[in-house]
Amino acid sequence: MGARWKGKGSEAIALGDPMSKIVLQLQSSLIQSEAQGLLCGCSVLLAVEAEQVDLLNRACFGKLITTAEKDKKWFQLGLDEAFYLCYSLKCLKIFGEDKCLLNDEDLWLCIKSKKAMFPDFYRAYSHLRMKNWVVKSGNRYGVDFVAYRHHPALVHSEFAVVLTEGDGDTNGRSKMWSDIHCTTRLCGGVAKTLLVLNINKMVRVLFLHLV
Repeated sequence: MGARWKGKGSEAIALGDPMSKIVLQLQSSLIQSEAQGLLCGCSVLLAVEAEQVDLLNRACFGKLITTAEKDKKWFQLGLDEAFYLCYSLKCLKIFGEDKCLLNDEDLWLCIKSKKAMFPDFYRAYSHLRMKNWVVKSGNRYGVDFVAYRHHPALVHSEFAVVLTEGDGDTNGRSKMWSDIHCTTRLCGGVAKTLLVLNINKMVRVLFLHLV
């Protein structure tokens, strides 16, 4: 189906400022500032500097939250986003709700206890992010994720992503061809291509060495 850019000049802007470059700048900034996040429920809170607010927004990680603090900005990261920054990019340290620093294994187990399907969702999220796609929740369209070629302000989401596991289905949508057909028709109606990602359990285990 191809990219559907929002407005004249959007494609040129994206090409001149590729997502890979923005993420590298964010990674460098977070490493230099020794960024620390706090696990809070099903999200991670991150205190950031002014430069990092801009980078997080441009890289499409989390959302800025309003607080009474005037001298500090806070971002709320989803679990997939936070673990990606911590484990894959090695630019964020995360503390548990008891204020103790979590290593990769403890963080993985803690998140998995909060979200049973996290291993599958993270495998898909990281796969797409590493290919420089912007990944957002697909709840609005009845799918697991939607993937953008660049920032959502510049381009419409291109893929509607559904996860399956082995011979089965992670979320009970793709067990029958009729279900896939309905999802495909829905995607066509909103000008998106259906992308089905099959999560192999053994690959998932070997991928992180944590489960």
